[in-house]
Amino acid sequence: MIKIYHNSRCRKSRAGYDLLKAAGYNPEVVEYLKTPLTLADFNRILSKLNVPVQNLVRTQEEYFKKQLKGKKFSEREWIQILIENPKLLRRPIIETKLRAVIGDDAENLEDFIKNLDIP
Repeated sequence: MIKIYHNSRCRKSRAGYDLLKAAGYNPEVVEYLKTPLTLADFNRILSKLNVPVQNLVRTQEEYFKKQLKGKKFSEREWIQILIENPKLLRRPIIETKLRAVIGDDAENLEDFIKNLDIP
């Protein structure tokens, strides 16, 4: 099982999807702008990424710059902010049964794909 949390309008997200396809995988596509992630989704993904939720935030977005920059939020508050503002989510996120990766760095994504244990 491979899922990609995907925004087809994003160059990096499309590149991540293309890398998966080129490697022979047919991921389940979750268009998170149409089907927002839930609290349970975030908790599951964060446990697989093993990073704080702030690492999922796109700090170059205008909303972040005007409304959030410099403010302190708890993990739970950041998750709620991402649920309410899915455009702030870094993308793509690729998830398997045991692991996940933020795929906006092609090198990290390529390493992740090379080490997949999914047929």
